[in-house]
Amino acid sequence: MRVVIAEDSVLLREGLTRLLNDRGHEVVAGVGDAEALVAAIEELAAAGSLPDVVVADVRMPPTHTDEGVRAAVRLRQRHPELGVLVLSQYVEEQYATELLAGSSRGVGYLLKDRVADVSEFVAAVTRVAEGGTALDPEVVAQLLGRSRKQDVLVGLTPREKEVLGLMAEGRTNSAIAQQLVVSHGAVEKHVSNIFMKLGLAQSDTDHRRVLAVLTYLNS
Repeated sequence: MRVVIAEDSVLLREGLTRLLNDRGHEVVAGVGDAEALVAAIEELAAAGSLPDVVVADVRMPPTHTDEGVRAAVRLRQRHPELGVLVLSQYVEEQYATELLAGSSRGVGYLLKDRVADVSEFVAAVTRVAEGGTALDPEVVAQLLGRSRKQDVLVGLTPREKEVLGLMAEGRTNSAIAQQLVVSHGAVEKHVSNIFMKLGLAQSDTDHRRVLAVLTYLNS
């Protein structure tokens, strides 16, 4: 996959670059602020070589508040096919929700201090690049804490909510089955029920799995 990294810490940026390069991926650009990130993506897009995924810090210069995630949201609006994985020290609920509310193309939100396994991190980047999701369980827990109060999910059983929460973390049906110690068929049935109860009919154009997660997070 082709990756752009946006991280103001030179050591972390170079570390991520080497990590991905060593595993056969291509880091086509590494930048230190949000303005440079947008410029790099637009330059690559103009050349017909849009990368597969952007890995961006939430807080970047000049104010170190929300420049990175705002740039990520803007890039997803301009290039829905671009995967975006943001890294943060904290769960920024407002921006996490805004990021997830855009295109159903790949998106991820990981907490830096909780990324403990290199292989899992690379797998998360790859999953987002391929159009999947990669959400830290703590991000999901905080966002869903508010969602559970809303009536839109009242029809879901506790087990279905648990399955949907694991879906929001980017887990496959097989991984969910392993986590819950149930059969793959049981998970498929729960997922089918979730789609039905949330009114997500099968479609050739909509990614029902992502739409279900977005409904959950934004309800």
